Amino acid sequence: MTYKHGVYISEVPTSVVSPVRSSAGLPVVFGTAPVNLITGEAPVNRPVLCYTYSEAVERFGYSDDWENYTLCEFIKSHFALFACAPVVLVNVLDPVVHKIAVPEASVAMVSGIATITTKGVLLSSLKVRLTAGGADMVKGTDYTAEFDNEGQVVITRLTTGSIPSGQTEVFVEYDKLDPSAVVANDIIGGVDAETGAYTGLELLNKVFPLFRLVPGMVLAPGWSHDPTVAAVMVAKASNINSHFKCIALTDIPADAGGVLKYTDVPAWKNTNSYTSERQVVCWPKVKLGDEEYHLSTQLAGIICKTDADKDDVPYASPSNKDLQANGAVLNDGTEVTLGPDQAAYLNGEGIITALNFIGGWKVWGNRTGAYPAVTDPKDAFLPIRRMFDWISNTLVLMFWQKVDYPINRRMVETVVDSANIWLNGLAAREFILGGRVEFLPEENPTTDLTDGIVRFHVYVTPPSPAREIDFIVEYDPQYLAALFG
Repeated sequence: MTYKHGVYISEVPTSVVSPVRSSAGLPVVFGTAPVNLITGEAPVNRPVLCYTYSEAVERFGYSDDWENYTLCEFIKSHFALFACAPVVLVNVLDPVVHKIAVPEASVAMVSGIATITTKGVLLSSLKVRLTAGGADMVKGTDYTAEFDNEGQVVITRLTTGSIPSGQTEVFVEYDKLDPSAVVANDIIGGVDAETGAYTGLELLNKVFPLFRLVPGMVLAPGWSHDPTVAAVMVAKASNINSHFKCIALTDIPADAGGVLKYTDVPAWKNTNSYTSERQVVCWPKVKLGDEEYHLSTQLAGIICKTDADKDDVPYASPSNKDLQANGAVLNDGTEVTLGPDQAAYLNGEGIITALNFIGGWKVWGNRTGAYPAVTDPKDAFLPIRRMFDWISNTLVLMFWQKVDYPINRRMVETVVDSANIWLNGLAAREFILGGRVEFLPEENPTTDLTDGIVRFHVYVTPPSPAREIDFIVEYDPQYLAALFG
C-alpha cells in the first residue's frame, strides 16, 4: 500500500436512494392510421411518443374514418377531449403490404384542377396522363398533387407544363391504402425469425428501452373486442421487459355479433375469458355529437386526467368521473340508457359502463375483469390493482442501481430505509393508508443469500374506492319534546 501522510477524503454511497417515478398511466395504443397523408417514411410497427395533437397528426395523419383508421379515434379523444399527454402510438398498417392497385380512370379537370375523391391514395404511386394509356406526366413540371383537408388528392395544372389550358380531363392510376387487409394477427404481431424485427403487441417491450417511460395501459380500440387480441394484450401487459406490469383496456362488442342487451354482457365476458385481474372490460360505446368512441378510449383519457390531478399517483378510481359524451350507444347508433341499478348489475360482474344519473354522463365501475370470481382487493379493484403495479414498477426503477452490489448490512439497510421513507411519504399524503418494507430471515435462507438472491417484503394498503355509501335513517320520538318549547 502506498505510504500516505496528510488528510485524505473518500466517499461512500448515499444511504438513502431517491425514488424514480414511473408515468402511472402512459397509454400505449395499437391500431391503424392514414399514413398516406404524411410526408416522409410511414411509421410502421414503430412506437412513436407524442405529446401534442399536432405532433400525432404530423406523424400518423388524421381521418374521421375511425372504423378504418383506429388510432385517429384515440388521437382525437386523448388530445382534443381530455388534453392528456404523452401517449405512445403504434401503427400496424403497412402501405407496402396493405394496399390495392386502382386501374386507370378519367378524372374531370375544371379550370386546371382535378380532384381524386377516393381516400387513401398513395401519392408516390400516382401517375397522371393526358390520354388513356398515354405517357406519364412529370409531377412538379406539369402538375402538382397535394391532399386537401378531406384527404382527397388535388391535381393542379402548372402553366409552364404540358397540360393545355382548356384540358377537361386527365387520366390517373395509383395505389391506395387497404385498411381492410389489416387483420387481428397484425395487431397481435410477433418476432420475425429471420430479421428479429418486432411487430404488433410485441413492441410493448420496446417502449421503455426507447423512451425510458413505463407503460401504464395497453389499448387497441376497434380491435380489443376480438378475444384473441384481448388475450394477447393481457399477456403482454402482465410481463413487460420481464420486470414491469400494467393493465389492458378492452371492449365488449356492442353489435349483433357481440352484445345488444346489457343483461347479456356478463355471459359474453365469461364465455370469451375477459376475466383477468389486469383487464378492464368496457361496454357499450359512447357518443359525442355524431362521433362514436369506444368506451376504453375515453376511459384512458379519464384515467390519465385523474392521475394528473393526483400528482401522477394512480390511487383514485376513474369511476364517477366525467365522460366527454352525451350518450351511450351500440355500434349501429342505437342509444343505450342504463339506470343505476342496471349499471350496478354490470359493475357487479366486473364490467365498466357509462351512466347518466347525477351530474351528467360518467364512467361507472371500479372492478377489474377478474371480479366477481376473484375478490382479493388487489386483483378486484381497479385503482388498487394499478397502485400495486405502480409501486412495483417504481421499486424496480428505484433499486435497479443496487443490482450486483455486495449483499451486506449496509446494502440491506439502504434498500429498507429508502423504500420506507418513500412509502411513509405516500402515506403522509394519503395516497396509501400505510406501507412498510422488511427484510425477513425466514424469506432469505442461507442457500439463497449465498447464491446472490435477496428478498424484501413489501406491505402496502392503498385505499379502496367508496363504492357504497349507506345512511341509516331512524325516526326518533324524543324530538317531539320540541313541540313543548
